[in-house]
Amino acid sequence: MALAMMLHRLAPDLVQRMAAGEVIDSPVAVVRELVENALDAGATYLHLRVEPEQIRLADNGQGMTLAMLMLAASPHTTSKIQTLDDLGRIRTLGFRGQALYSLAQLSRLTIASRCADASQGWQVQYDHQGQVRQQRVVALAPGTVVTVSDLFAGWPQRRDALPSWPQQLRHIQLWIYQMALCHPHVTWQIETPNKTWHLWPGTLEERLNQVWSPLDSASLRWTEQDGIQVAIALPDACHRPRPDRIWLAVNGRCVELPELSTAIIQHFQRILPRGRFPVLFAHLRVPPEEVDWHRHPAKTQLYLRRWEHWQAQLLHLCDVCLQATPPVKTDYPRVKKLMQVAETSPRYATRPAIKALAQIHGTYIVAEHPTGLWLVEQHIAHERVLYEQLQQGWQLLPLDSPVILTQLTPEQVERLTAYGLAPEPFGPQQWAVRQIPQVLTERPDEWAAALVTLSQCTDREQATVDLACRSAIRNGTPLTLPQMQTLLEQWQATRHPRTCPHGRPICLTLAETQLARFFRRHWVIGKSYGI
Repeated sequence: MALAMMLHRLAPDLVQRMAAGEVIDSPVAVVRELVENALDAGATYLHLRVEPEQIRLADNGQGMTLAMLMLAASPHTTSKIQTLDDLGRIRTLGFRGQALYSLAQLSRLTIASRCADASQGWQVQYDHQGQVRQQRVVALAPGTVVTVSDLFAGWPQRRDALPSWPQQLRHIQLWIYQMALCHPHVTWQIETPNKTWHLWPGTLEERLNQVWSPLDSASLRWTEQDGIQVAIALPDACHRPRPDRIWLAVNGRCVELPELSTAIIQHFQRILPRGRFPVLFAHLRVPPEEVDWHRHPAKTQLYLRRWEHWQAQLLHLCDVCLQATPPVKTDYPRVKKLMQVAETSPRYATRPAIKALAQIHGTYIVAEHPTGLWLVEQHIAHERVLYEQLQQGWQLLPLDSPVILTQLTPEQVERLTAYGLAPEPFGPQQWAVRQIPQVLTERPDEWAAALVTLSQCTDREQATVDLACRSAIRNGTPLTLPQMQTLLEQWQATRHPRTCPHGRPICLTLAETQLARFFRRHWVIGKSYGI
């Protein structure tokens, strides 16, 4: 006989304890909630001390009165929202009023705070129900100090399941780096048992150099438009074996946006080598009514309205960053002269002049640029040019005599047909192709092999890459100066001139400053009439 199951309500303290475990599940969650509260309070300086038994955050925010401290750790207590309509336009990092109450349940919580106009500060200790257990006057600068001790002391299973302490510190550091990029005006001082480090306030560029160090600042590009900030490490200088440096933020915190991150990875597919991923930070300032944060307690997942619009804007700014050229140092006479030529010549209205000088080993083009000396690999530069031309559409050339192919499978015939190269039956296991892509015109000995390769490509994108590579100028091919100049200008006009469709870097640059340093032109040794 089956046992009858009785339904009953869970006790309120049990419900609250379960909810607390969802809000605070690790030391990084403690840091997250404390920092978000501090930033909501207008803090511009954060002093965080993280130890295995204690986490302490001091800030210079607006502080709390004693009356506010008495209620701070009570359940569902917040100053961020008041009405139902406020839930649809969240403008703060915190808003649920559960963080401090959850910390009180899972640890020993102490808060000391003082408002700027108050003559003294107050320190309050809370019990596990968020009620005030002890209060006293303390000497304190304006701001708030929150101390969380013995986290999960009453939850040994949760505590034992945590990662090792070094791994927890890495998670905290990663979260701080991401948050620091979202708020570059904030000063951070972080203390751990074996290390103290700082993040100084400044522009996004300065903060990027701190967070992504030792990445060369010359390899970074950033831009801002229509509420979106984007910073990218140039693909020919830096990329990653994993997509762990694609950081996307919305309204002050980094979040998971699979639709956008997937689009970014696909966008960089023909800019980076196979299996490599970009280094990118993007911060979207989205109108509050277009964001729904009620998806996950950690607020790392959200519902974003009009995500297609934000995706298109983000990819556009990625292209803007990749096309941007670095500032040109103009305090050298030769650079000034070249810049004057560039400014008076309509041919170089949008980019500084680049002048072909010579060819090395029939492979590399030596070029003079206002910033220094460039070495361009001719095959992959031409491959980038052809690839972007073919992306706009394949130009087909009719043939007087067809190309005969043999042993094609039905799938190969179908693919060639999709590319506009429909094979016609010509005999037993033979097909005739009566037109070819125009870029192959000058290589008739490769027509058959090229068509077979195209028939084996699984999609048009792969076929376009193969066709561009096969049709590009081969290394070892002598070029005249006019031919080199034309290729350089075509290459510079492409959307992504830094890498070929396989992700290989196209150009090696030697800056004027590097040349000056190598030849020690800043030294004065005896007489030198070449200064």
